[in-house]
Amino acid sequence: MEEVDRAIVAGLTADGRMSYTDLAEKVGLSVSAVHQRVRRLEQRGVITGYTARVSYDALELPLTAFVAVRPFDPSQPDDAPERLAHLAEIESCYSVAGEDFYLLLVRVASPADLERVLQEIRTSANVTTRTTVVLSTPYEGRPPRISRDPD
Repeated sequence: MEEVDRAIVAGLTADGRMSYTDLAEKVGLSVSAVHQRVRRLEQRGVITGYTARVSYDALELPLTAFVAVRPFDPSQPDDAPERLAHLAEIESCYSVAGEDFYLLLVRVASPADLERVLQEIRTSANVTTRTTVVLSTPYEGRPPRISRDPD
């Protein structure tokens, strides 16, 4: 990826609402050239979407937990993500290496809600869970480090 494209991606990951005018000024191109490059980055799948960052406390979802998931029977079909997709409290599902098969990021309003969701996870996917409750979040959603291509 060219250096200018990297600068565009870095600008948009820092502020997804940055105007084409501000982005053009930042990278030293015309507005139309930046618009074309952004469109190409989207078409190539480098930029996959735009989203808002929200306060989970303000949304009354102050409790965050990571839930490690492992099937009772490792020979059973590996379909936990599909079986859990209906649970809106699961924000992210990561396939992981190690003892566990998946790591889920869960956001809920209370410990009682977490207990309910854990039971739904176990029942829906026929899995065992191990839960880590987040006490605080010093940072999250940081933009990626956009490095240069090696020469």
